[in-house]
Formats: sequence, C-alpha cells, structure tokens
Amino acid sequence: MTAYDTDNIFAKILRGEIPSTRVYEDDDTLAFMDIMPRSDGHLLVIPKTPCRNLLDATPEQLAAVIATVQKMSHAVMVAFDADGVTVQQFNEAAGGQEVFHLHFHVLPRHEGVSVRAPGTMGDFDLIAQHAEKIKASLA
Repeated sequence: MTAYDTDNIFAKILRGEIPSTRVYEDDDTLAFMDIMPRSDGHLLVIPKTPCRNLLDATPEQLAAVIATVQKMSHAVMVAFDADGVTVQQFNEAAGGQEVFHLHFHVLPRHEGVSVRAPGTMGDFDLIAQHAEKIKASLA
C-alpha cells in the first residue's frame, strides 16, 4: 500500500495551512464543511491522525471517526430538518477516493431531492451559514 502523504489537503487543513469551515472537533476527529457540497449541509469527518483510508486505519481511528459521523449525522438531520442522511466513504483511486486521508461524507437528504452533481464549488457565504446551523443543532 502507498505511504501516507503528509501534504494532502486534509493534512494541511489539520495543520491550519489551508482554511476550512469547522463545525465540530474533539481530541481525535474534525468535522468541516465540504467546499463542493452535493447537498446543503454536506460535511466531512476525518481523523486527526494520519491514515490514507479505511484499509489502513486502526480500529481506534475507525471507532473515533464513526462516532463523530453518527454525531454529525444527527446534527445535520436536525439542522436541515432532513428526512435522512447519506454517508459515503471511498477507498483508493479505483474506489473513487480523491484525497488520501480517511474521510466520511455526511449529506443531509430530503425525500425526492437528488444530490447535486460532484465537482461544483459552493457559495462560501452559504456554506458558512449552513455551518452555523449545524453548530447550533449541536448546542
């Protein structure tokens, strides 16, 4: 398996070298808004420690991340009065992974509303507003 790249975009976000809109953080994980949201409230959850994906994560990393994924899933459901939530996770390029730091996508969903196409940059003011809604739902 390929070695972890300490210069991947999520490692840079963790070090504060690249800005992000953070919505939740604990000792082991970070949740922040996706800049190309496929639904309103789309966010990412990552471990704070290095691992490329599910295939090389430790059981401890996986346990911490999935606990935060669950917490954030509840939060986005409340914040967006969602009918459901989609959780996505990709492994290796052939599996659709583009950033090689373990991450889970959390997308609030509404009945009958499709997700937006991938790869379209979001409106940063709107993303910030969505982040505040999620933070408020955690309070």
